[in-house]
Amino acid sequence: MKSAIVLGATGGTGQVIVSELLAREVEVTAFGRSESKLKDFMKAHHFHPQLSYRLGDAFDCQSIVDAASAAEVIFLCVGVNYTDMEEKLLPLGESVMKAANMLAKKIVIVDGIYVYGYQVAKGDENHPKQPHTKKGKVKLDFERLIFSDQWANAKPLIARLPDYYGATSQQSYLQPTLEGMAARKTTIFIGNLNTPREYVYLPDAAKMIVNLAEREDAYGENWHIPGAGLISGKEIIQIAREVTGSRKLVLPLTKHAIRCLGLFDPFMREVVEIMYLTEKGFVLSGEKYEKRIGPIPATPYRQGLEETLRLLRER
Repeated sequence: MKSAIVLGATGGTGQVIVSELLAREVEVTAFGRSESKLKDFMKAHHFHPQLSYRLGDAFDCQSIVDAASAAEVIFLCVGVNYTDMEEKLLPLGESVMKAANMLAKKIVIVDGIYVYGYQVAKGDENHPKQPHTKKGKVKLDFERLIFSDQWANAKPLIARLPDYYGATSQQSYLQPTLEGMAARKTTIFIGNLNTPREYVYLPDAAKMIVNLAEREDAYGENWHIPGAGLISGKEIIQIAREVTGSRKLVLPLTKHAIRCLGLFDPFMREVVEIMYLTEKGFVLSGEKYEKRIGPIPATPYRQGLEETLRLLRER
């Protein structure tokens, strides 16, 4: 891969993918709606000679076409808020796939695991897709749109991540916990502290996603991007206390507490139906990736949390 464009470059996954591409000497165009954010992003990368930016809206097909004509691969890292998902996710898919089809481009879609619903079998890419939530059902429609036969010229793949963490993370469930503990403030933990869950460290995820993008035989399929095993909230907080020295209270937010908050906060109201993932979890299998792509980069949780907390404290 010689060149790429990252839609949503200043978001949590977009930032790490841009960094990974630059580390591999790929010419990168950062694409986003906010010029001030893009300029700050350029500055944060010390105006890297292989990084440029284009202002545009991923919901506007023509603005993608205008910006992506020279790119070999399009990365879609634009997030859609829970409160907007039913209304906006499919229009976003239509826009980016239409653009990729017009330009006959490869396109890498970064997405989550809501399409599966409850885990009923081994968490590989063939796991039954039986979403029981409205967001999961929309996500399944989104996948069908991405792999629709109408895009004969485009070559898409979908990379599915579990919940994630890292210094660039912006909307993950773990983020308020780590930001609060880095600031040595009383904070929250979303979910049950005793339930072991899987999280992927975003720099690891970026390596795997770019590895997939570089493989011709990876397109046309779903891929799982697993983390470094399971870890409970108690273990995460213990590591964070050792790193930061913080002894401030961390309040677990159960489904009941989130439902109460949802009476006043539309976003928290939408979180309620996704809380099943914090109660039973969903573990992704990396067997397909290991067999066809190679070893899975899996930074140990202690190391990843130390790096994340250090960077958060430096802000």
